[in-house]
Amino acid sequence: MIRWPGRRRTAARARSRRFRVIRRDQSRVKRTNRGETLTRTPYIRSPMCAQTAEKLNHHPPEDLAVFADVEAWIFDLDNTLYPRHSNLFAQIDGKIRDYVKQVLKVSHEEAHNIQKGYYRRYGTTLAGLMREHEVDPDDFLEFVHDIDHTPVKPDPALGVAIARLPGRKFIFTNGSRVHAEKVAARLGVSDHFEDIFDIAAADLVPKPERETYQRFINRFDVFPQQAAMFEDLSRNLSVPKSIGMRTILIVPQVLGAEAGREVFQQDWEAEGHDAAHVDFVTDDLTVFVGAVGDVVAVQP
Repeated sequence: MIRWPGRRRTAARARSRRFRVIRRDQSRVKRTNRGETLTRTPYIRSPMCAQTAEKLNHHPPEDLAVFADVEAWIFDLDNTLYPRHSNLFAQIDGKIRDYVKQVLKVSHEEAHNIQKGYYRRYGTTLAGLMREHEVDPDDFLEFVHDIDHTPVKPDPALGVAIARLPGRKFIFTNGSRVHAEKVAARLGVSDHFEDIFDIAAADLVPKPERETYQRFINRFDVFPQQAAMFEDLSRNLSVPKSIGMRTILIVPQVLGAEAGREVFQQDWEAEGHDAAHVDFVTDDLTVFVGAVGDVVAVQP
């Protein structure tokens, strides 16, 4: 097991920067800064078959106190640690389609339909290809992750925010370790993570399968009731919530009309944003993690 060197945690000044986040509760109510209890208003709309997050509200720091006993911070990789609008995953998506097209000798349109069908049915396209066509997983992973990682820009603010979180930090991805290492290096956050749990470590069984989360927990001796998981797909937070983790859904930032049309590639990817297994929703990982750090960071 490769363990990345840790970086000494530094304390930062408490920030007054405001952040946008909604806490998810089964009661479907929210608490305002005045202490009033109101029925929650919808924050998802569906123009032109694309879904975007809007009206994300400021959340009082006292609600973030639920993270006070968290000792393990678990981050998905693609479209979570880096923003979706960097379009890095769009490269992978295209490479997966090309792989399906070449291996199965089908048209571009057929390859797209097969790819998305397997992704939805099995959790990853690779899982479907392995089950139905016995493809070589190493060949697939090498091909689809042979991309240009330069669209991922350094994010020193994210690094500072993650470093302030007390405890252990992990990357948990359905992708490959090599891909995760390259992304983390581009972001400048490699030193803040203890390890990467990739699809190979998961024995090629992807999230959201329950056995994969259990394998992760067993490998790193994580206590779910003292863990938090950050994800960009709601369905991947269902099992973590059921075993006691705090769950945070990362939704795309809306950067303009054009970006808004492409926020979600498939309508089903946006399903579950109102689900009870989603505790928090944010469109800015850095700001949210920073706000959590303001509440839970260990002071020198």
